[in-house]
Order: sequence, then structure tokens, then C-alpha cells
Amino acid sequence: MPPRRKLSDLDRGRAIGWPHDGVAARQVAQRLAVAPSVIIRLKQRFQATGRVQERQRSGRPRVTTQREDRFIQRQAMQQRLATANNIRQRLQATTNTVVSGQTIRNRFHNFGLRARRPVRGTTLTANHRAARRAWCTQHVRWQRQQWAKVLFTDESRFCLELADGRIRVWRRRGERFAEDAVLEQQRFGGGSVMVWGGISTRLRTPLYHVVGNLTGVRYQNEILQPLVVPALQAIGPRAILQDDNAPPHRSAAVNTFIQQARVNRMMWPSNSPDLNPIEHMWDELCRRVQQHHPPPANLGQLLQWLQQEWNGVPRASICNLIHSMRQRCVECLAHNGGHTRY
Repeated sequence: MPPRRKLSDLDRGRAIGWPHDGVAARQVAQRLAVAPSVIIRLKQRFQATGRVQERQRSGRPRVTTQREDRFIQRQAMQQRLATANNIRQRLQATTNTVVSGQTIRNRFHNFGLRARRPVRGTTLTANHRAARRAWCTQHVRWQRQQWAKVLFTDESRFCLELADGRIRVWRRRGERFAEDAVLEQQRFGGGSVMVWGGISTRLRTPLYHVVGNLTGVRYQNEILQPLVVPALQAIGPRAILQDDNAPPHRSAAVNTFIQQARVNRMMWPSNSPDLNPIEHMWDELCRRVQQHHPPPANLGQLLQWLQQEWNGVPRASICNLIHSMRQRCVECLAHNGGHTRY
């Protein structure tokens, strides 16, 4: 093993003290497993400066000043989607300082910034945020027994070719277009199916296949009457229906039916899928279907697997999703009605 070329501050102090105890410099070097030249230079430095720490190395001078670094950081924080080249051009236009894109990226790293894929969220206006704050303020103190009365519902669309941007292929150089390295895809995802479902801590509805466009009349006749009303009755007295503000859900015919059937409906803030635990149910459903190999051959098989996996999700998993409602409210309020990690 070759001798070390550097010493810690503690070992430097020991190296200076040992020769005074009658230990030769060569023996000191052997004890510390360093080259004798390291001890010699250390002794010379101590005699010249009275210090054992290494002198500050000058290195290559920085091409940007501290003021320009602050400008770069400010631009990055104000324009999160700006590229390093964009900020390089702004720096040059503002200060006449010419740097490379790599220099800008280095400054980003110094600030603790890393390039990552942005989380996608729905558009939230000031009114949306205010409505979300009001809703969360009203429900943040709800207990689990109260959330157990709620039937969370929604629709979701699943494509035959389930898109997954994280798919990777192992290939060698020059194999980019090799037959077994190309992921073949049909146009428009090969078709899709829309399904509707509802979950609560006590039950889940059947997963209903919505064929074609869902209108208010169809929502009433195909979903509310045969599926929602029996589910609410099974949940028990004072059961609550949660559905979003999609046009079919808020049509005049549906509102009339809701009143006549005496359905207790929860008011819901617009553009708030992150507050609805059933969204994670759709994610779980997608993951389960993706585990089937080979993938579904047609839309009929896709629907069959969706319904199969819907019934296969453990009840405990559904309860955990609904038990997260208080934390969803807490986080939404902490973000002033903005996006949450859910």
C-alpha cells in the first residue's frame, strides 16, 4: 500500500510533537504511514508560519463575481423552467459577462439546485386556491368516523397501451433501431376504456364501464340510481356522496334527482383531484394491470383485468387512502390552497 500524501489536522499536530520526544522524522513518517517528504514539508511550514494547516490554494479564478452569482440564483428561482442556456444569455445581456452553459449549471449545483422532472398538477387560479382553503378548513378536524360515511367516486380512462415514460431498454452502441430494442406503439394508444367507481372504508362499488360520452341523464340512470344510492344505503345513515364538478355530475337533471332521492352530497372544490383518495386507487389499478404479462391484447381483456384488479385491492389499502384525508387537508392549508404531494 503506497504511503499517504496528506494528513489530518490531528495527525499533523502529532507529527510536530513527536520529534521533540526523541522520535526521528523518518520514524514519524512510518508511524503515520506517509512519505518522509510529507513530514519534512510539515516541519518547514510550522517553522515558517507557526501553523500546521495547509495554505489556501488559489486555484482557477472564478469567472463570475458574487453579485453575478446572486443574479444567476435569482433568475433560477424566479424562472424555474428556464434552461441554463436561457440564464446564460440573460447574464450576458445584463452584465456583459460571457460564460458557458456548464458554468451556469455549476452555479446551480452550488445553490443546491438539480434538474428534475416537474410534478404535473392541475391549473389552480386564485379562486380555486381560496375554495380549496375553505374546504380544507371545514374538514381538517373531521375524525375517521366521519370520513367513513363518505363514498368517494370518480371516472378514469385507461389506454390499451398504458403509457409509462419510465420504460427503459438495455442496448449496446449502434442498437438504437434494433428490432428488439424498439417499443412499438399504436396511434392514440390503441384505444381506451372509461370506468367509474366508488370507495369507502366499508365497501367499494362495482367498477362500471362507461361506454361513449357520459351525459347527465346517463350519469343519473346508469350510475346514481343503480350504484350510488344502494352503496349509500349500505354505508348507513347520514352517508355522503362525493363527486367532482364535472358537467354531467352537476347537470340540472342530476341535481333534481339528488334532491328527490335525498342524497347527502358533499360540496367539492374544483380542480382538486389531489384531495380525492380514489385518484390513488386508479394509480394502484394501473400498476396492477401493468404487471400482467403479456399486456392486454384488446379492450375487452383490458376491461376484464381492470375489474378483476379493482376487486383485488385489499380493503386495508382503501382504508389507508381514506384515512389520509386529514393529512391532505393539513398539507393543502400549509401550501395556502396550492398543490400537495398527493
